[in-house]
Order: sequence, then C-alpha cells, then structure tokens
Amino acid sequence: MFGIDSGEILIIAIVALIVIGPKDLPRAMRTIGNFVGRARGMARHFRSGFDTMMREAELEEMEKKWASDNDRIMREHPAVPGPAAAGAGDSDWGTPAPEAPAPGPGGAPPAPPAPRPLPGGSAPPIPPAGAVPPGTSERP
Repeated sequence: MFGIDSGEILIIAIVALIVIGPKDLPRAMRTIGNFVGRARGMARHFRSGFDTMMREAELEEMEKKWASDNDRIMREHPAVPGPAAAGAGDSDWGTPAPEAPAPGPGGAPPAPPAPRPLPGGSAPPIPPAGAVPPGTSERP
C-alpha cells in the first residue's frame, strides 16, 4: 500500500508490542483502526463532493452547448407559420383528444361490455372480473 513490505510490517508489530505492551496493544490497534476508518470516510466524502461538482459543471457545459445548437438550428430552419404549410391538413397535431366516456351512476366507472358467448354455445360466457356470483350479496 505505502511500499511497506510484509517483513517491515512484522518488525513494526514487534516494536509496537514491546513499546506499548501486550495489555494496551488491543486498545491502541482499535484506536488506530478508528482513525484510519475516519480518514477513509473523509476521503470518500471529499471525493464524492468533488465528483458531484464535476458532474454539475459538465451538465452546465452541455446545457450551454445544447442551447447554442438549438438556437443555431432554429435560425437555420425557421418554423413555417400557419396551417398553410405543406401536409398540415394530414396531421392531427393540435386537435383535442377524444373525450373519455362519462362515468356511470354515482361516479362509478362505466360498466365493461357484456362478454360474448363462446362459439357453438356449449359453455356459458365467462363473467367479468369482480362480478358477484348468483345467490350472494357480497363480493368474494
């Protein structure tokens, strides 16, 4: 990681064991581990903040480029005014959408169409979803 060999780490561990002592060594290692964890967390936070700033700067640059390209395209190809444009009568652009069916009684949605009988008439038609079975007053 820092160019430290495994033999050098072993020497550092032996020196720490002698200097700190076996009684306080676990506490010292825990303290060092907490410090390293906090340092990594701060580095990760800094890196994510820096990456966010870079993305925002790139987005602003791309928005400026897109706006200039859009302006250039609009200058090169101005819009044709009015419905006298070629093919304007063939399009339904700008016409309102068809109205939705009116709700049923009490604001309920309209009932679905009745099911068609099966060919040959050998079986009864399938009831629509949510239908109440005959002879019961509540929904299943």
